[in-house]
Amino acid sequence: MTKKADLPRNPGVPRRNNTQQILNAAEKIFSAYGFAGARIDDIAKACDLPKANILYYFGSKEELYRATLQRLLVGWLADADQWISVKHTPAVGLEGYIRSKMAFSRSKPDASRLFMHELLAGGERVRAFLNSTLREHVEQKAVVFDYWHKQGLCAPVDSTHFMFTLWSMTQAYADMQVQFAAVLGRRRLNIADFEKGISTILQLAGSICLTEATADTPPQTNQLVHDTTKESKSPEKRNKNKRK
Repeated sequence: MTKKADLPRNPGVPRRNNTQQILNAAEKIFSAYGFAGARIDDIAKACDLPKANILYYFGSKEELYRATLQRLLVGWLADADQWISVKHTPAVGLEGYIRSKMAFSRSKPDASRLFMHELLAGGERVRAFLNSTLREHVEQKAVVFDYWHKQGLCAPVDSTHFMFTLWSMTQAYADMQVQFAAVLGRRRLNIADFEKGISTILQLAGSICLTEATADTPPQTNQLVHDTTKESKSPEKRNKNKRK
């Protein structure tokens, strides 16, 4: 009879720790060399675990690659689900989403570059995800944008292409960081650069957001009416002053 004391209290904890350690190392190696150029030996060295351990948890390089991509993609979808939601106004939702995406680009550039490597290689290993999960995800976000528009909270916009634009602007700070840093005259982007990027993207993306005062009328029209009103009142005031 086996005593309870002989059994580990939580055998899942070491496994979770090891798998996360392996996946973190895999992100770096796969993003640097792509699937074809990466070797299990290099990943084992990067995570300081025996090669046998990696194969025990993931079975093959192919399975490890897919698991690494899956962890990345699940995180991206979760950010959108949290912020692009009818629970938020467009201004709050878009800012939260953009900040989350930029934080990811700053803290995990290897993961973003890994996904870019896969797409440049043809995206065959994520084809099913792109055609089903991601497509359905974008369709669900379209429902949110439609709700915002009907509530008078945002201007009409093609939500699919709007999401494309948000992805492009935020992920560029990871995928093209070397180019951006060179143009700015430094070796790598700093926190201030990311904050300026966030402010700029918010300024562009926020252009679709409407306040209660401008929900039914475009801002340009309001400004014209406001200016015209000022001009029409000015002569009357001058005439009254003259009669006095």
